[in-house]
Amino acid sequence: MPGYSLYNKEWAENIAKSLRHKAISKVTVIEWEHWQSGGGIKIKKELEKIISEIGEEKQVNIIAKSVGTMVAMELLKIAKGKINKIILCGVPSVSEERKKLFRTALSDFPSKNIIVFQNTKDPFATFSEVRAFIDGINPEIIVIEKPASDHNYPYSTDFQEFLVRE
Repeated sequence: MPGYSLYNKEWAENIAKSLRHKAISKVTVIEWEHWQSGGGIKIKKELEKIISEIGEEKQVNIIAKSVGTMVAMELLKIAKGKINKIILCGVPSVSEERKKLFRTALSDFPSKNIIVFQNTKDPFATFSEVRAFIDGINPEIIVIEKPASDHNYPYSTDFQEFLVRE
């Protein structure tokens, strides 16, 4: 689940290509409808599309960046039994409203099945801000600091290592 802007489509496609190359067989890139139609993201409609995409899959893993992290939490609230592991990168804000969403979604999701990657000086939310935010939700969730000062998350090797770990 990529970030909001169309720029994130390339990020998602690159991550998917890299993971497929590393023997993770099925990888689906979510393409937000607003990339084609304009306007803002329509969470409910996107969730319906994602649920349809998941279909009969027994378990899926999620890699989400930026606004995709919020969509992932909304999805987790309604499809918890279908979600195996979650990778969040570039959490874009750490408001109390977002904390409530994350706390609700993650209330009974195993902390060992989620990991967060945040760049040290991400311009939307720094590693320190996100670390404190996640600690306020569940201090057992691992938050990995990456030494970068942008909102780019090209860490497919790290993602793959987490996904194949038991």
